[in-house]
Amino acid sequence: MHLDPLHQFLISTLMPFSVSGIDISFTNSSAFMLLSVISIVSLFFLALRAPKLCPGRIQMTTEILFVFIRDTLESCVGKRGFVHFPLILSLFLFILCGNIFGLLPGAFTFTSHIIVTGFLAFVVFGIVIVVAFTHQGFGFFKRFLPPGVPGPIIPLIIPIEIISYLIRPLTLSIRLFANMLAGHMILKIFASFIVMMGFWGILPLALNVVFIGFECFVAVLQAYIFTILSCAYLNDALESH
Repeated sequence: MHLDPLHQFLISTLMPFSVSGIDISFTNSSAFMLLSVISIVSLFFLALRAPKLCPGRIQMTTEILFVFIRDTLESCVGKRGFVHFPLILSLFLFILCGNIFGLLPGAFTFTSHIIVTGFLAFVVFGIVIVVAFTHQGFGFFKRFLPPGVPGPIIPLIIPIEIISYLIRPLTLSIRLFANMLAGHMILKIFASFIVMMGFWGILPLALNVVFIGFECFVAVLQAYIFTILSCAYLNDALESH
């Protein structure tokens, strides 16, 4: 057992490959992303290939997820946000699978890398900006100058508003990455205590069991937080300012 708590976050190459000197090797991170996508597609395929009036376990699970995300999107954005339902559902399931799979022994948590969470956040942010311009036109820029601001402090307020808006994808990505990183490090540290303490490792073992249950909760919670904040940003893009 490797006792370094950071070792679990190392990206290793499974299939080396490069194009014009650019490394695009298939890594352990790529493998678990692919596994997440395959799992999501398989779930919906099994649930929808022969839907029944009285659903089985797989169909019921899929319907619960569908209704949960639909209600979340409707509560944040309203029915006008349903056009973005595929994006929100895909985000939630992809992050959820990445978080949950990362709790399996020997697995890799790709959501513990800021390059992954940052990419997801910037995809959401890019779509939000496109939606905002489509819905508001150049009125989108009004958000950077709140009404009633005294003229002398306008040069100060506008940069602050722009920075606070542009920092959204950064905070969105760091929240998910930091929680996954910290939680898995704690689990690995307590697992190391179990090995080092021998018979007396029963105490850190019991704490590790508690932490695993807590990490399962955090895995679901962080996927939900990322999703609901994405919905909030979409709602903000659809609102006129």
